[in-house]
Amino acid sequence: MQRPGPFSTLYGRVLAPLPGRAGGAVSGGGGNSWDLPGSHVRLPGRAQSGTRGGAGNTSTSCGDSNSVCPAPSTMSKAEEAKKLAGRAAVENHVRNNQVLGIGSGSTIVHAVQRIAERVKQENLNLVCIPTSFQARQLILQYGLTLSDLDRHPEIDLAIDGADEVDADLNLIKGGGGCLTQEKIVAGYASRFIVIADFRKDSKNLGDQWHKGIPIEVIPMAYVPVSRAVSQKFGGVVELRMAVNKAVVDTGLFINMAERVYFGMQDGSVNMREKPFS
Repeated sequence: MQRPGPFSTLYGRVLAPLPGRAGGAVSGGGGNSWDLPGSHVRLPGRAQSGTRGGAGNTSTSCGDSNSVCPAPSTMSKAEEAKKLAGRAAVENHVRNNQVLGIGSGSTIVHAVQRIAERVKQENLNLVCIPTSFQARQLILQYGLTLSDLDRHPEIDLAIDGADEVDADLNLIKGGGGCLTQEKIVAGYASRFIVIADFRKDSKNLGDQWHKGIPIEVIPMAYVPVSRAVSQKFGGVVELRMAVNKAVVDTGLFINMAERVYFGMQDGSVNMREKPFS
């Protein structure tokens, strides 16, 4: 069991609408379980294939010696796309003697699987810093070396998913919780790489993610924060309660990701880099 922190009594999840957009209540997100029956969320797919226009986009098809294609299976297109993105990121960025930040959610599972394979195949020396209890369990499940920021305050590479990615690689994260821990790990990483499926690719934040912006609050701040958000932005505020959570931040990850890998419906991987200013 995870030990509660000094303020860990509940998790306040306030969702505000994006400025200038309609707000709305939420029921989950990011493909993560909400620990509630029947609450696993799947976003509707968006028809898309090949390379999206713009600088920094490349489309990688399967078939080379380092193929990241999933084996034939009954996985959904979205799940196959997650696997493609996760494995592509690991192939291109994970190196020996790195400290890795391991994100949370359904997409990161595929990245961790590939990391574990490479550790065995190449005898890599890697240390993994989790962003959540789920990530911690995943690291242990695959026999990877678990550590924390106390022992390894400098992270070489963080890999995580996202609920939505805009054209400038700004992110909405936190639909499944743990957003502050994810932001801390990403913020202390030399490189922050995002993996997602085709459904998370948007021109603007809020185009496809209609569930509002997650905000984590400590229990005593829940009411005033809810009032302030409603008065300033309007929309609906909904509280998600759980144990062992007490943090203060938003699910907006602005100017943090340097590269995103989108697994596509046609079996390719669309890589997009942050535009240079």
